[in-house]
Amino acid sequence: MQTTPRLRPHRSSRPLYLLALLLIASLLLSGGRPAAAQGLITNPPGNAGAKPVIVSGTVPDEATRQAILAKVRAIYGAERVLDQLGVGKVVAPANWSEYVQKLLTPELQQVSAGALSVDGNNIVVRGEISNEAARQQLASKLAAQLNPTWVVKNGLRVGAGEQQLLDNTLAERIIEFESGSSKLTPRGAQILDEMASAIQRVGKQNIQIIGHTDSSGHPEANLILSQARADAVRRYLVSRNVAVERLSAKGLGAAEPIASNASPEGRARNRRIEFRIAVTEAATAGQLSTASPSALIAQP
Repeated sequence: MQTTPRLRPHRSSRPLYLLALLLIASLLLSGGRPAAAQGLITNPPGNAGAKPVIVSGTVPDEATRQAILAKVRAIYGAERVLDQLGVGKVVAPANWSEYVQKLLTPELQQVSAGALSVDGNNIVVRGEISNEAARQQLASKLAAQLNPTWVVKNGLRVGAGEQQLLDNTLAERIIEFESGSSKLTPRGAQILDEMASAIQRVGKQNIQIIGHTDSSGHPEANLILSQARADAVRRYLVSRNVAVERLSAKGLGAAEPIASNASPEGRARNRRIEFRIAVTEAATAGQLSTASPSALIAQP
């Protein structure tokens, strides 16, 4: 019986004989064009309406090259795939081509602004995905395709949808405290009741509670007050049945203003509480050894 490999930290040191497959999905510039880790990707001629899926790099033989291209075309559509994949003199671990093909599944379409990198038997999947359940399920499914010598690191993060829910619930309202203290006003507590409900709707995502002040007064006192207010919000949300382990609190004082502190209106806006979806793992692209075959697949 095949044993599912363990999800464990990715090792940065790699023997030179290892192979690498890098699958990059929709790294977008502000202009709306996808960019790969190695440069800008533009739409191919005659297909301006759809962003391309570019496959590039080096693999050990023509059979592997064709197999990878066939899998990518089946997932994204042949008309979108731009073939830049080559064949070179590289040494592959046993059954590498077979395992790589198993990783290329339709479920990868759930991921945007991310990558699937395979370096020998070390895999990193990263990018944005819709929710926490999908984040865990995709990494687990990839691991289940492999044998125990392969290592999968889950660098996926939940996309902007859940953060948008929190932002829309707060709706730029200010959670009010009594002047110079961390005691909530009735109006502040009412807003937090709404936030508690919204937080329960974002699954098991952890939430950062960030306190801010205006620039009036001593910076150290502002930092202490912002931390006290963030802590007070955390305690209140816990009293409304939000799991304590999902919440962290941090005070930033006046370090991150969103308006000018020169006016009373601006200072009022800067005295605020912010809610952020906690980042799970940073998506960092590893460097591939020059002796390894590699492929690059970019998609919107």
